[in-house]
Amino acid sequence: MQLQAKGSIAKQVRDYAKITLGLIVYTFGWSGFLIPMQITGGGATGVGNLVYMFTGFPVGYTFLLFNALLIGIAAKVVGINFGVKTIFAVIGASLLLVIEQHFIHTSLLPNEKLLSTILGGTLSGLGIGIAFSAGGSTGGTDIVAMLVTKYRNVSPGKVILAADAVIISSAFFVLQDLSIPERIEAIVYGYIVMFMTSYMVDTYLNGIRQSMQVLILSNKHQEIAERITQELHRGCTLLKGVGGYSKEETQVVLVVIRRPEQSTLLHLVRDVDPKAFLSVGNVMGVYGNGFDTIK
Repeated sequence: MQLQAKGSIAKQVRDYAKITLGLIVYTFGWSGFLIPMQITGGGATGVGNLVYMFTGFPVGYTFLLFNALLIGIAAKVVGINFGVKTIFAVIGASLLLVIEQHFIHTSLLPNEKLLSTILGGTLSGLGIGIAFSAGGSTGGTDIVAMLVTKYRNVSPGKVILAADAVIISSAFFVLQDLSIPERIEAIVYGYIVMFMTSYMVDTYLNGIRQSMQVLILSNKHQEIAERITQELHRGCTLLKGVGGYSKEETQVVLVVIRRPEQSTLLHLVRDVDPKAFLSVGNVMGVYGNGFDTIK
């Protein structure tokens, strides 16, 4: 019980550390590139940026107010752990936006609006992906995405894409003080931010969630199977086989792992049997204990 408690605490610490890292990356993308260049975007930060451009009201405060209405819903529907992590993320992102905006007044690439847009959107999406992977959220349309993906097998990036498209498109009717060409330009840059954010969210999450199926042929199959169970904490299956050339009966170890676990598995097999034969392949989806849940 004590080991389980320590493991749970360690996991919580790792989760909050990852969420904090995601927030830093996310807010730096906005504060360092998008906000100084007056580039609109989706989500609560995009709304906050619009408010800031015309009122001077700090983005972080608008971000906090915009998300306050969604936090209670998320806590009830997704669970109290999600609610706590979301509150942490929203407050943390708000503070970071206020602090960074106080010190960063010009874009890090002042003469490169397109490059600022691409880099800002990339960092924004990467930050969201990191926070998502730890069960957190940077708020706004991220919360909507996590609510939808709880019940549907839809990528979070696509949900964010749809929600942000509505926000950015509505900016055309909000930016009345700008000329029509300027409003169109702002919306185009906003769509670039939106697509880069969506792409990076899916790229990051698919990378860490991608599963691999490994077939291992070795005379020491039993020892390999036991070490996989003990060290990787993954179940495996022993399949009966017959050598096509030798005609000798053998057993093949079948195991499904996450991509980040591949290196550990390869080293494990090498330690047991350096002459083992392995076949590694990507799989489209894995559902069940230790992997994704069928929704």
